Amino acid sequence: MLSRIVAYVPDLMDRSKITNAATVDVVFVRDPADLAAEAASADLVVVDLQRPGVLDVLPDVTGLGVRTIAFGAHVDRDLMDAGRAAGCDQVFTRSAFFCSVEALLV
Repeated sequence: MLSRIVAYVPDLMDRSKITNAATVDVVFVRDPADLAAEAASADLVVVDLQRPGVLDVLPDVTGLGVRTIAFGAHVDRDLMDAGRAAGCDQVFTRSAFFCSVEALLV
């Protein structure tokens, strides 16, 4: 059972969907550089791969051993592959993530 989720998801609509689906506290960081520090006390990290700087910090986040879920555009397979290569536990298309968001955030 999760107790804390940390996310770098700048889009307000996406944030709203995550907040509504989560049954625990969700901390949204404003800068991807803050992810690793916040992730150290989290059970789950969620990131939008399409945002600049995310791929640069993902190895620091995934190196903490915190479950990490990423999502991105279905047309950008290279970006999604880069998320996997950076150590994300699960990488989804944006639509697949939000179709399953309630089940993923438990």
